[in-house]
Amino acid sequence: MMRTRFHLTPGQHGTKQLLTQYGDRLVCWRSRDDAQRKKRFKTVEIMVAEREWDPPAPRCTAATLVGVRVGFAEADMRDRVQQADRKWNRRRKVWDRRYDQVVALTLEARIVEEEASHTRYHDEKAKHLDADAWRVSTSRCLSL
Repeated sequence: MMRTRFHLTPGQHGTKQLLTQYGDRLVCWRSRDDAQRKKRFKTVEIMVAEREWDPPAPRCTAATLVGVRVGFAEADMRDRVQQADRKWNRRRKVWDRRYDQVVALTLEARIVEEEASHTRYHDEKAKHLDADAWRVSTSRCLSL
């Protein structure tokens, strides 16, 4: 099993030579160790193609309920969300808001797709997420 030691993006210390070699195509480089084979590997991620793409329009209507994540320490933001209407979803740990209210409060970037997992063991079938690794999306809405 290989362990990643470093993960550097272009411009960080140690990427100068690769940046001159790959230019704007360089995405990142990683240093990996394989303890069993006693080898160290340098891997490079580069872009190989680029094309225009129009993202699909959000599937939200004004009445669609979406989950909005607000951190506990963000008191001002939490107050803004609470003023519209108090609908705390305890199970998902998000504020349920109508999509038009979220847009009016400019909180589209805080819409969450999936709930957090409270288990430390990950099951591939369950597809749980870590408690603080919520997937955030501005392109999809949840119909609750």
